[in-house]
Amino acid sequence: MDFSKHLQKADEAIRRKNFDFAVELYRQLLDVDPDQGEARAGLRSALKKRHDAKPPGRFSKALRGALPLSKAHALFKAKKYMAAARALEDYLKAAPLDEEANLLLGESLELAGHKHSAKAVYEFVAEISPKNAEGLKRAGAMMSATGDHTRALEFYERALQADPRDQDALKARKNLAAEISLTQGNLDTASHSRERLADADQTRVLERQKRLHLSDDELRDELRRLEDRFADNPSDPALMVQMAEMHEKLGDPEAAWDLIDRAKDYRRDDFDLVSRAGDLRSKVLKRQMSAADKDGDATRAAELEAELEAHELEDLRARTALRPGDATLRLGLARRLLRSGDPDGALAELQKAQDDPRLRREVPEVKARCFLAKDFPDLAAKEFQKALEGLKDSEERAKDILYTLGLLAERQGDRETARVWFARVFEVDIGFREVGQKMESLR
Repeated sequence: MDFSKHLQKADEAIRRKNFDFAVELYRQLLDVDPDQGEARAGLRSALKKRHDAKPPGRFSKALRGALPLSKAHALFKAKKYMAAARALEDYLKAAPLDEEANLLLGESLELAGHKHSAKAVYEFVAEISPKNAEGLKRAGAMMSATGDHTRALEFYERALQADPRDQDALKARKNLAAEISLTQGNLDTASHSRERLADADQTRVLERQKRLHLSDDELRDELRRLEDRFADNPSDPALMVQMAEMHEKLGDPEAAWDLIDRAKDYRRDDFDLVSRAGDLRSKVLKRQMSAADKDGDATRAAELEAELEAHELEDLRARTALRPGDATLRLGLARRLLRSGDPDGALAELQKAQDDPRLRREVPEVKARCFLAKDFPDLAAKEFQKALEGLKDSEERAKDILYTLGLLAERQGDRETARVWFARVFEVDIGFREVGQKMESLR
């Protein structure tokens, strides 16, 4: 179906500052094709411009946003990703610059298989928050998945500028740079290489390995060639890794994980191999959960979700054990431990990460949430205030911390202090959560 005329009509509505009409048109297009990337990007633009223009009624619309956001989280947890995406779009009509909600929207679309729409959302996150490493990394992943490898590399570079130790981004940048270099450099010298290679079969194999994309038939041919070599060398971990790559490209993560897991037994200290095994196992479990959900087997889906949570925790432990000095890994492990209901374990990890100057804001915030879980509101408030240092009140993270500090003060009966915290949020975003109601009740 040709959407060009409808997209032009929506773009014209934006130019005329008829943002409500543009939003309606984009939503209609996305109802027809949820993976219409241009429409998803246009919707983000229309919502942002409407937000910037501050039209009448914005306050009341924002208050109504809490319900769809709660609904979206529940639907996402239930693995109903498209329903979650629709609920998030309802919420983002009132709060289009909410980074966490936009990231969750991108993840919902990605898990639903709508990569072009997910890419548009992650690009928008990168636009409104240029230092959001997760948004930049996910944008790079979606660009790579949709074939735009040059821009993918650019976004991975930006993600590493935001977080130089992000292992996923480091690995993705390395792989993409190598593939692009091989594709561009070797194509120029291909004719000379052919003249030097007497074996025509070997020439075809080398050229195939240099190409960025292979057809399924070519991938199967390559896999058979590797399997023949593996039959003579069944203990070669390098061959296991190469075969796993073929299986993964052919859409069989279970077979890929089995091979990587076997290769890991030969290279137990190989961080990249351990990380890859962990990622593949997560992918396998998520696929199984999706299948159970589609079959209506809620019990099996819940069992798999618990298995995934346990696996991802152990995977982070294994990665941290191999790189004990990586404070970013320890922070990630602390967050996972907190989510699993172990605030004491999380605090132990945070104590080992707190001296890293790059994490001077993240560590106090997670410590604060650990103290909240242990019901130490005074210690939590102290850490939240440390996390605020250097943040602008208009940043989403700052607003979340300020609002939480207001709730803590309110819970302790300190209405005056609570109003001071809520007021800082109210001054920059009157539609944030229920801050308007809080200001009214604390008059």
